[in-house]
Amino acid sequence: MRVAIAGAGNVGRSIARELLANGHKVLLIDRDPRAIKPDSVPGAEWLLADACEVDSLEEARLDRCDVAIAATGDDKANLVSSLLCKTEFAVPRTVARVNHPSNEWMFDDVWGVDVSVSTPRLMSALVEEAVTVGDLVRLFSFKGGKTNLVEMTLPSESPIIGHRIDELDFPGDAVLVAIIRDGNAAPPASDGSLEGDDELLFVANPAHELELAHYLAPGVARERVTDDEDE
Repeated sequence: MRVAIAGAGNVGRSIARELLANGHKVLLIDRDPRAIKPDSVPGAEWLLADACEVDSLEEARLDRCDVAIAATGDDKANLVSSLLCKTEFAVPRTVARVNHPSNEWMFDDVWGVDVSVSTPRLMSALVEEAVTVGDLVRLFSFKGGKTNLVEMTLPSESPIIGHRIDELDFPGDAVLVAIIRDGNAAPPASDGSLEGDDELLFVANPAHELELAHYLAPGVARERVTDDEDE
């Protein structure tokens, strides 16, 4: 793939190195001359330009990119860059960095963002995932929050323990995608069953997350799915 990254700071350069190591072509864009450090990411293309300006993106040939990543430390710049990439250059996939959780609600398809990545949210979710049993933890949102990756560590008193997986009717067409047991991940087998302390990963509609949580662990008192956005 050809990938354009707006923002050549530490985050942008780290992403570029990973993509280059996986065989992709990478263009780093930054308007600050001090950020242009070709020796720091060998193999990447560099462009001194403003990724929030159409002329700059034309010069970068965004119409030839498969993915555009907005990775600056400015949420406004990331939104504008994503919107231009999607609407003016029809980039198939846009990924945007969210620096401040209070701005996360704007990072959706209205602003041309296919996937938003919020570091504070991810860190909070990983902490909750590590210590929470019996509550559903939202790990990641796809397509502006229309579908989420969620996790639950199944409590030993769950009523679904011992039932065949193909007998279970998960609410809202939630899809069980993986079971982590004793530190090992495996896809769910239709004739398999669940055990206490299993970590379950689902792809679920956010409108049915609370219902799914009650289905898996009805004895746990809760008012909503764990989500740091509401704190």
